[in-house]
Amino acid sequence: MATLNKIAVLRGDGIGPEVVAQSLKVIDAINQKYGHDITIEEGLIGAIAIDKTGNPLPQETIDICKQADAIILGAIGDPKYDNDPTATVRPEQGLLAIRKELGLWCNIRPIALHDQLVDLSPIKAEYLKGVDYIIYRELTGGIYFGKKEKRDDYSSDLCEYHAYEIERIAKLAFEAARKRRRKLTLIDKANVLESSRLWRKVVMEMGKSYPDVTLDYLFIDNATMQVILNPRQFDVVLCSNMFGDIISDESSVLAGSLGLLPSGSIGDTSKLYEPVHGSYPQAAGLDIANPIASILSTAMMYRDFNMDREADCIEQAVKTCIAKGAMTQDLNPDTECPCSHFGDIMQSIILDGADYVKPRAQNETYSNII
Repeated sequence: MATLNKIAVLRGDGIGPEVVAQSLKVIDAINQKYGHDITIEEGLIGAIAIDKTGNPLPQETIDICKQADAIILGAIGDPKYDNDPTATVRPEQGLLAIRKELGLWCNIRPIALHDQLVDLSPIKAEYLKGVDYIIYRELTGGIYFGKKEKRDDYSSDLCEYHAYEIERIAKLAFEAARKRRRKLTLIDKANVLESSRLWRKVVMEMGKSYPDVTLDYLFIDNATMQVILNPRQFDVVLCSNMFGDIISDESSVLAGSLGLLPSGSIGDTSKLYEPVHGSYPQAAGLDIANPIASILSTAMMYRDFNMDREADCIEQAVKTCIAKGAMTQDLNPDTECPCSHFGDIMQSIILDGADYVKPRAQNETYSNII
């Protein structure tokens, strides 16, 4: 098992720099608490990279990432590119490029809800109790990476998959199911798409080697309904690239805020961790962004390096903040804990072992009470 000695940090665009700054506070606190000497090196990606270099993923950033044990990413995207249909260079190209360049073929997104926050979801609370599943999304194949054609009156995107691409992520999903509730759901469109029929054929054959795991299948259209109607039925969910994109974004609605959900993307040699939310440019610089997803992504990083003690410490500190109402305004408008102070509170809980966060009085900042 590789050791975690060096982290590449890509703050990105919009609220990315703000939420990543809070994760760095957490890493600093973990370094102090457990005597680690983990170093940080930063690189550019996305719109900020285009502005400074003309390239959404400069070679220097690729080199930094390849020399690191893990990568923390903030967010990518800027409306000045979204609103220009003629733009040939876009921030999102940097995200697709880094996945391909580093071979990040598996995206893992846990969907676990906090009981105190279920009322924030538009879904009725009785449907949400006990929801706890994890999505395994193939990340470097399928329609997003297939051959593309474009003419004045015609365009196409080719959806391609090889059996080995399915086998390697399915193996991880089956093994994850064995450690959880032993159920795996494959989401596809095998009644229509040849690529989905290959997914089903490969996964069905692999299932024979995992007789202790119940294998279930859902078409993508039905699956999107089931996420809302009965999300408790899911344990481990396996998807192709596009279907995983759809299901994971829909699943984020269950939690009540995009700012709560972490993710990790792994390959043969690289690991990247990022919140599931976008760059939210409207909130950039206002100190209102929710850094929990970024912080929990950092906890995923530690766990993937068998540093369970560190991951548990971070996750428990987040739970303490939520239990005591120390949250950003998307979760608790009555306290309006700024993004920048959330990281300070996390540091205090990690380093001092605090299990209580005093509510903020009027005109009192969180930095004065932790």
